[in-house]
Amino acid sequence: MSSQAVLPAKAPKTSESTMFKILFIIGLCHLLNDAIQAVVPAMFPILESSMGLSFTQLGIIAFSLNMVSSVMQPVVGYITDKKPMPYALPIGLTFTLIGILGLGFASSYGLIVLSVLFIGLGSAIFHPEGSRVAYMAAGNRRGLAQSIYQVGGNTGQALAPVITALILVPLGQIGASWFTIVAALAVILLIYIANWYNHRLIASPKTRKKKSVSLATKVTISKEVKNTLGLILLLIFARTWYSSGITNFYTFYAIKEYALTIKQSQLFLFAFLVSGAVGTFFGGPLSDRFGKKTIISFSMLATIPFSIFIPHVPPTLAFIFLILAGFILMTSFSVTVVYAQELVPGKIGTMSGLTVGLAFGMGAIGSVGLGYIADWIGLPSMIRWLGVLPLLGLIAFLLPTDQKVREWNQQSK
Repeated sequence: MSSQAVLPAKAPKTSESTMFKILFIIGLCHLLNDAIQAVVPAMFPILESSMGLSFTQLGIIAFSLNMVSSVMQPVVGYITDKKPMPYALPIGLTFTLIGILGLGFASSYGLIVLSVLFIGLGSAIFHPEGSRVAYMAAGNRRGLAQSIYQVGGNTGQALAPVITALILVPLGQIGASWFTIVAALAVILLIYIANWYNHRLIASPKTRKKKSVSLATKVTISKEVKNTLGLILLLIFARTWYSSGITNFYTFYAIKEYALTIKQSQLFLFAFLVSGAVGTFFGGPLSDRFGKKTIISFSMLATIPFSIFIPHVPPTLAFIFLILAGFILMTSFSVTVVYAQELVPGKIGTMSGLTVGLAFGMGAIGSVGLGYIADWIGLPSMIRWLGVLPLLGLIAFLLPTDQKVREWNQQSK
């Protein structure tokens, strides 16, 4: 049954239809997974108050969470490109369940770090295979499919302020343990996804093996592809460092500069994250229509005016600018994943691990670095300098066009 081949370079006619049911379920699982991850930064104001942690210590917690995910995602992607592992999905969420349970009852700084390491490991296992499921179910609408998958994750992250305001503020640290219920639901859904995924593998193992062997040779097709991948990663780093700075530290800035309560400051962060999730959803379909390079360039450069002025305007205007910056910046989130996957065809998991995983990693390094800078020069100064990071988006003009990437793929066959 060649029509069921996994990860075809050029999908057969029967594979062109987009499997929305699978996409919505894996997107929902992504939402649940990342909502659990969002509990960690959402707890920062609680931990800072109850344990007296410094900005540097909070940055180390974020580093512990994200660096494990960063280091392991490309590794998991590389391994599963060679041997897909459908049931790694529910197993990964089980690690996350253990981590969030530990976080709710951790009595020391060390136990908190250990708990977030488990959450990071679960995320590392989930993301590459989740992205592969989205690719397999995409048909010929890869931008849309990746957007549905990624918007789930960004929506989960956007829940952090709500989690803080409704659960963590009234309940404190132990409120995190409630999310074991969320993790258990995700495990159940992922068992269903894993069964579907496994059925696809069983349906045409010979074709899958033939494809994986032939496509594996495309990993090093040319020096131009490597240079382009480097540019994409640099753009991702700039985007992630900015997002990390806003996500982890802007609430403290809003509390200090605008005299807001913790609950009120969470509304600013919520606006940024929700608008980013909406931008993630629209970015994929827009890239299917206008081209990936166009959307990537737009998302970085059009963010600059808002990111620069956010620290210099009154709170109402800052709120509006955060919404616009979040929406525009994140339109490229799913697009960069698909761009990298098409740049190096046949390595879906590896490219997802590099683009999404390294994004987490750079966010981790950025969290520690920005936390140190905030302790050194002051939080307001750090937030002001943060606004210039999107200027690195100028290098997007150096990216090859979508047509050029397709030509490279044809030449490498």
